[in-house]
Amino acid sequence: MEERIVRFRPRAILVVIGIVLATAAALWLVWLSKGVLLWILIAAFLATALNPAVDWLNRHALKRRGMAVAVVFLTAIGVIAAIGATLVPTLVDEVNDFSKAVPDYVDDLTKGEGPLGFLERDYQIVERIRDAIETSGVGGVLGLSSTAVGVAKGVVTAVVAILTIAFLTLFMLLEGPSWVERIYGIVPARHEARVRRIGAEVYRAIGGYVAGNLAISLIAGTATAIVLSILGVPFAFALALVVALLDLVPLAGATIAAVIVTTVAFLDSTTSGIVCLIFFLAYQQFENHVLQPVVYGKTVRLSPLAVLVAVLIGAELAGVVGALGAIPAAAAIQVVLRELLGRNEPAVQAT
Repeated sequence: MEERIVRFRPRAILVVIGIVLATAAALWLVWLSKGVLLWILIAAFLATALNPAVDWLNRHALKRRGMAVAVVFLTAIGVIAAIGATLVPTLVDEVNDFSKAVPDYVDDLTKGEGPLGFLERDYQIVERIRDAIETSGVGGVLGLSSTAVGVAKGVVTAVVAILTIAFLTLFMLLEGPSWVERIYGIVPARHEARVRRIGAEVYRAIGGYVAGNLAISLIAGTATAIVLSILGVPFAFALALVVALLDLVPLAGATIAAVIVTTVAFLDSTTSGIVCLIFFLAYQQFENHVLQPVVYGKTVRLSPLAVLVAVLIGAELAGVVGALGAIPAAAAIQVVLRELLGRNEPAVQAT
């Protein structure tokens, strides 16, 4: 049998090594800058949600896009500020009330009385915590080592993140259309119509998802605040804010929020807990079968199975943020695949 000798040119080997090293360096840079990339992603979602209002205002009232962007951006900030001015004092009062109520909860717990008494009666939780403190100290039990430094860093990072995201959103609203046109300008003329069609569909899907998700979360938080206020459950507005924030997370967020709020309601009274449980069971059915199909049906167009798979993959890759971005990402991929597989003919026919 004739032996075959395969020779590689040194240049080819160097090219392969260079590609591998460049790919590794690019992945390393992405990993190092993942925090900034996250800010950019959030700003892009916000800009996508606000851009329809900018376009409408630009077409009907203000001919200069800069003026339309300024009006929409300042209006959004004003709405957020108004909500904050309305909720923050109440939240502060409720947090203070909760801090004052903690000693009573602890006293009931140590005596095996009250709503939390079963933890001591059935599980001897006080003795377990005491043993853990004697073994590891308070810091070991609660994870309080260098807590002050961590809190300070968290506050500074949050302020920087909010300001950065706000300015990124502003500049994306101002320069986004021109950047999109530059990208379309790179595309060969025979494919430009198809690429524009794909871009318009992706924009519509992502914009519809972002705006719809924010609207659904606002409805969930408002409904929860009304029910808890009627029942007289303490910390109603704080709990409603928790529901609104967690409801942004697809699938699991609403369930987690329901468990938290229902638990607090049961601690207040059995009647409140039962009513809250019934409310969340009914509301989640309403949200899943009425609100979400109406809001997402004409934009995202994903089956429940596709949503579940996308959310699971996104959560595994990037946690909560991945779960939030999974549905619009899956919708964008679906648009591209549908266009490529369903419309194979050239976008522009030769004449």
